[in-house]
Amino acid sequence: MRDLSNPLKVIDLLSDGQFHSGEELATIFGITRAGINKYIKLIRDWGIAVTSIQGKGYQLVYPLDLLKYDNIANHYRQYTQQQVGLEVVPVIDSTNQYLLNKITSLLSGEACVAEYQQAGRGRRGRQWFSPFGSNLYLSMYWRLEQGPAAAMGLSLVIGIVVAKVLRNLSGQNIKVKWPNDLYLDDKKLAGILVEITGKTGDVAHIVMGVGINLSMQNPDQQIVNQAWSNLGNIDRNLLVANLLFHLRDALVCFEKNGFSAFLGEWSAIDNFINRAVKLIIGETIIKGICRGINEQGALLLERDGKIIPYIGGEISLRADK
Repeated sequence: MRDLSNPLKVIDLLSDGQFHSGEELATIFGITRAGINKYIKLIRDWGIAVTSIQGKGYQLVYPLDLLKYDNIANHYRQYTQQQVGLEVVPVIDSTNQYLLNKITSLLSGEACVAEYQQAGRGRRGRQWFSPFGSNLYLSMYWRLEQGPAAAMGLSLVIGIVVAKVLRNLSGQNIKVKWPNDLYLDDKKLAGILVEITGKTGDVAHIVMGVGINLSMQNPDQQIVNQAWSNLGNIDRNLLVANLLFHLRDALVCFEKNGFSAFLGEWSAIDNFINRAVKLIIGETIIKGICRGINEQGALLLERDGKIIPYIGGEISLRADK
């Protein structure tokens, strides 16, 4: 595996927002200026905006609030004395895949968080745009003894919990979109990817990934092809600690009581309730009025005066209403 410790150290040095000359950096690392230029090119490829001015050196265009394990652990101890159970992996292929690869050795609630995903993914195999340090990429493992069937509605629970955390920390009116997105001002703010392994009647191994836009700039429009929003300035280390505590707490409740314990919270933060939407299932488009969800987590769509539940698909606002 390629050693990325030096490029990561460059980022850490630049994160103070000051100019650092190429000569200074070359001295620190004991390499040539050309070697420093290679590091700068790599971190630019990761999506970090670095400016260079002759005679002054390199400076980040936007400040970075880097993830630090100790900072997260300190925040986490404000909620519980339990260990935080977290790995901070700055550069990763995918936080979900990282946990899936070591699933047999994990305990419920163990998690990882990254600064940058080289192969981040969303639902249905879509690519998830993952620039370094701009957003949050977090995944958590949970062992569900009741098996895969008991996981029905879990992605909705994760959405509710993440929305509540973000609302509390930011004071903004964040809402949920069935089945697994968060919205701010009718624009996508975050996505959730739940991946389950296990056979019927056996234990379910669940990895839940959350990607949240915080301070994303100029995303690749081939990947981010819909209206999007940023949460804005927020302490990412505090955010991670909050998410870990409240997700673990909610999953214990979900294990005992199922989705019914959370159903009442959905309608208050449902971005699409009582609005004209279109439900897309494969190549089929079904138009109707969103009437929330039922006890199984199915979308309730009113069509011609009848309310029909749908388990699969995705919804969006209807352009003709």
